[in-house]
Amino acid sequence: MQGVKEDFVALEMTNGWGEDTMDKIQYWYPEGQHGQQSEQELATKMLQIQSKRFYLDVKQNRRGRFIKVAEIGADGRRSQIFLALSTASEFRDHLSTFSDFYASLGPPNPENVPDDGKLKSEMMVKDNRRYYLDLKENSRGRFLRVSYPVSQTITRGGPRTQIAIPAQGMIEFRDALTDLLEEFGIDDGGFKGDLPEGRYMRVDNKNFYFDIGQNNRGIYMRISEVKTNFRTAITVPEKSWSRFRDIFADYCEKMKEGGGGVSMSGMGPGNVMSDVKGSGSGQQASSPSSSQPNPNPNLDSNLI
Repeated sequence: MQGVKEDFVALEMTNGWGEDTMDKIQYWYPEGQHGQQSEQELATKMLQIQSKRFYLDVKQNRRGRFIKVAEIGADGRRSQIFLALSTASEFRDHLSTFSDFYASLGPPNPENVPDDGKLKSEMMVKDNRRYYLDLKENSRGRFLRVSYPVSQTITRGGPRTQIAIPAQGMIEFRDALTDLLEEFGIDDGGFKGDLPEGRYMRVDNKNFYFDIGQNNRGIYMRISEVKTNFRTAITVPEKSWSRFRDIFADYCEKMKEGGGGVSMSGMGPGNVMSDVKGSGSGQQASSPSSSQPNPNPNLDSNLI
């Protein structure tokens, strides 16, 4: 796009899904936007559990507070997950349950291990994100895997970002989380008002849905293009909305100057952008006619 310098920041995905499956996920910021969302580190704890180091960092930005958990293996490989404070509190309680279950198990028996290695599983849900907790066993021992899908639109079989906590260290990990939560509480902070309602418009044989959502990384807009048996979407962080608006406005002006512009022929009630109730809270958007495809937009993304 002319006049916009693209700044790409790569987040390496590790722990099995990184270089082999995804290599790198790239995050795009318009020129001058990268780094503006200042992030402050409020506290940190380091745990040494067997050959792994874990860093628990309480961070704050203009959207609120959260905990970043980073795992560094003996080979230097790094994995990390993000937890809202309220999710970290729920995870802390699950750690107690998993630890009690682990203590009730006998010695490892290679002949009595489930095919998938899972001994116990639970799931946490925060907004539209699912966190999977799996106590597993393999040839190296027992461990708790904490993971969530990289893409919220591909939840089955898709890549996940994850950490693995040795089972012997679950109590130590829980106690470290408890210390941080007692100091900073479980209020996520951030935006507290009502999000704007979703919008819809139809152009020719295409339907466009504009849905506003929020997760622990901030507010965003999901723009979905829906046709029969086809859907694609982009996610725009709230901090970039004004820049997107300016770019679109600039192109509209240039098209007018060149004798182009938007054709209004054939525009009926279904072509006019109209309010859709409930989209801001993640509910399905209602369409103006029964023949309208159901977009069922997924209002979560980790690309913010």
